[in-house]
Amino acid sequence: MQNENIIKGQGAQRNVVNRFEKYTYEPEDEDVETVKTSFTEVFPKTIVNQVKSKDLPMEYSMNPYQGCEHGCSYCFARPTHEYWGYSAGVDFERKIMVKKNAPELLEKFFQKKRYQPAPILLSGNTDCYQPAERRFEITRKLLKVCLDYRHPVHILTKNAMVLRDIDLLQPMAEQNLVSVSLSIPTINEELRRKMEPRTSCAKNKLKAIEVLSESKIPVNVMVAPIIPGLNSEEPLAILKAISDAGAKSFGYTLVRLNDAVEPVFVQWIESAFPDRAQKVLNLIRSVRGGNLGEKRYFDRQRGEGNIAEMIHSTFKIGRKKFFDRKEFPKLSTAGFTGAKDQQLRLFD
Repeated sequence: MQNENIIKGQGAQRNVVNRFEKYTYEPEDEDVETVKTSFTEVFPKTIVNQVKSKDLPMEYSMNPYQGCEHGCSYCFARPTHEYWGYSAGVDFERKIMVKKNAPELLEKFFQKKRYQPAPILLSGNTDCYQPAERRFEITRKLLKVCLDYRHPVHILTKNAMVLRDIDLLQPMAEQNLVSVSLSIPTINEELRRKMEPRTSCAKNKLKAIEVLSESKIPVNVMVAPIIPGLNSEEPLAILKAISDAGAKSFGYTLVRLNDAVEPVFVQWIESAFPDRAQKVLNLIRSVRGGNLGEKRYFDRQRGEGNIAEMIHSTFKIGRKKFFDRKEFPKLSTAGFTGAKDQQLRLFD
């Protein structure tokens, strides 16, 4: 049985306490249903972040937006909103910070004399194709800069809006400068509407894989997060669907509920699935050593125990069955010189 009282269109059911604030205010439940999304321009001094986590494969990332409208209750980026004085709950989804100067900052970064090029992940934190992108087009402008400078970029998104920029992605792919990773944790549309309420539907994500693949743009899929008792029965069905659509590779992670993500997720699962909330939470604890979160490098990706091993075995079977002869290309830095190619400025 599912609770129809869940607030539709968002993951957080209310704000949660900001661990950095001495004084806190938590609005009444009825207030959060009427909160409208607001956008605040911020002025960072840099846009490219060096990734120092030992268990992540990328060297650099950049995020044109802080906060995310997609409304995934389990989003690991939620606690970053607390550094800005906001809550990791409703605020994370409704108070979006916009970095309009990101393209200029990226260009300055590329012009540094000692910079050694390496693929940049767009985005490593919040989604670069969240609904705000339709209005501000910062991601599109960042891609133009990457094309101009012949710099490789990996795109990670939950949104089929990435197809809007196929006119940029095609010439980039011709020079081996771009790949797209789509996040598809479920192909059950009823579950998708609750897990990630403001993302593209699974059908549109699969269609995006087809269109990108037909345009010779390499596609990876993140089947993430796997939540035991919720979407943990789907991996083989998802892997078959994305392989048939043209994806060249996939990755996956087990859910982990660190810091402020924990109360947001617990509120959500109790509202969305009251009949199995405790079962799901206990299953998560079983793969996290009795906790809901895990911060240790490598362990946070793999989990532990019988349930975790069953999930890993399922993906191993799926890889052999559906991706055995597929290979994901390595992006090229050979064309980057730190200067624009004037012949490529076709999109101004």
